[in-house]
Amino acid sequence: MNGLPIFKMVDVNGGYLKTPVIKGISLEINSGDFVGIIGPNGSGKSTLLRIMSRVLDPWSGSIVFDGCRIDSISIKGFCRKVAFVSQDISGYLPFTALEAALMGRIPHLRRLNTETKKDIAIAEGALHLTGALEFKDKRMDELSAGEQQRVIIAKALAQQPALLFLDEPTSHLDIGHQIQVMDLLKKLNGRSGLTIVMVLHDLNLASEYCRNIILLNEGKVFKEGKPEDVLTYQNIESVYNTVVVVRNNPISSKPYVMAVPGDSTCRNK
Repeated sequence: MNGLPIFKMVDVNGGYLKTPVIKGISLEINSGDFVGIIGPNGSGKSTLLRIMSRVLDPWSGSIVFDGCRIDSISIKGFCRKVAFVSQDISGYLPFTALEAALMGRIPHLRRLNTETKKDIAIAEGALHLTGALEFKDKRMDELSAGEQQRVIIAKALAQQPALLFLDEPTSHLDIGHQIQVMDLLKKLNGRSGLTIVMVLHDLNLASEYCRNIILLNEGKVFKEGKPEDVLTYQNIESVYNTVVVVRNNPISSKPYVMAVPGDSTCRNK
């Protein structure tokens, strides 16, 4: 069951330089929720996530986390409770897996202090949770894409957050590693109540794993709700401008989206 609201945006606008991307978005995330943000290229998914995670400042509107406006919370205080996993892992490549995971402890360290045995234990525990402890002494550039992703998620978990943002965590992974990462996030959400908000391109992964989905179009919320309410062929065809067939997955009964070739006469009937 979802808890009380932990994150709220009201009429938020934002973008880059003079180019608006996010246009009057209002939404609410409950504690313990698992939310997927979907939409076509250029719809504002990553920009929205950057604004939510304070990587990018909004132009206007109100954003509240845990009862406080986020602009009233220090960056260090915010990072003790909120973690962000971006698509770019290049900054971690010169480090070992353990060193990368230990970066998650930085918000908890006092100025000029180094990691304690407790910090190392927390980082190793996070690596264990993500199945990455066995290569803690390997450099990140020696690991596969799936292994690197597990380490970066471990780094986020080492922050001990209440809220985890992820920007397309499966985009560079094969189907096997995609399922491993999504299963891991589902386990973390279910066992520890970690609130998860992620951007996804794959509509079927969003359908299978996310409890709620936010569908963006042209910088606005087009539809939000449960997968069966959002992933209808009408919504998808309207936003993605392509013909699809939506059926229920025979195993999970969740909506399953199938693309229709442009020369096909198949329709949802």
